[in-house]
Amino acid sequence: MTGGIFAVLDDIAVLLDDAAVMGKLAAKKTAGILGDDLAVNAEKATGFRASRELPVLWAITKGSFVNKLIILPVAFLLSGYAPYLIIPILLVGGSYLCYEGVEKVFHLFQRSPHVEPAAEKISDTSALLEIEKTKIKSAILTDFILSIEIVIIALGTVMEQPLKLQIIVVSLIALLATVGVYGVVALIIRMDDTGLFLIKLAGRMRGWKARIVQNAGSLLVTSLPHVIRALGVIGTIAMLLVGGGIYTHNIHSLHHYLGAIPAIVANLLVGIVVGGVLLAIQLAVKKVLPTKKTA
Repeated sequence: MTGGIFAVLDDIAVLLDDAAVMGKLAAKKTAGILGDDLAVNAEKATGFRASRELPVLWAITKGSFVNKLIILPVAFLLSGYAPYLIIPILLVGGSYLCYEGVEKVFHLFQRSPHVEPAAEKISDTSALLEIEKTKIKSAILTDFILSIEIVIIALGTVMEQPLKLQIIVVSLIALLATVGVYGVVALIIRMDDTGLFLIKLAGRMRGWKARIVQNAGSLLVTSLPHVIRALGVIGTIAMLLVGGGIYTHNIHSLHHYLGAIPAIVANLLVGIVVGGVLLAIQLAVKKVLPTKKTA
């Protein structure tokens, strides 16, 4: 009886050891996409009133957990029974990322009189909540697509391993993609609160330590607007890189044709082209539809 218990514990120890080794490999493989995931989601989680930042981020985080609960079992089923569907699903998701990235650039350069006001300037609570709901839905959808990419890449590193090991490793990477990414996002969007805390703390200190703490707090407060703007740019570029990368990594002829170009340039170029085509189609459809209605 005792020998049986020790045998089970030994098996568990071996499984966890294998999971740790494969988890490190999967983490290395997904490090790039996790970085892009951080940039995109940090950009998605900004632009709200200060008092609403954490509730909105928590809503997005909960949506991200739900995304993982949907994606993980479906990914395991597809890898086992319909692996031919994985690439088309990735390409559809990549198309959405490319479109959203190009659309952001388009609206940035489009001089339209109907500019969406900043959240702090909206006094109507119902209008503010409606904007929040729209942004949260967009953020959760983007997280869903990025999560598919993360899960598929992680799954690809353990495809030859037993199913139990696949489930442990991929689930850990999925958990990291939510807890790690949104934890860092929470720290970023609350930089100003941390800075104010340090400034108040410096007021109760004396000497050179007070000056260091005061300067650190001031730096955090003054840096936040610049960080937010930078995240907007980085997040948009990341969407184009991830979306274009999905195409270049999964369409072999495209990968071969662009082989002479650095990967980051090729991914960005493909992302811009795919997103530009989709945005052009969307704008053309918007112009055509009103004409049909009036006819």
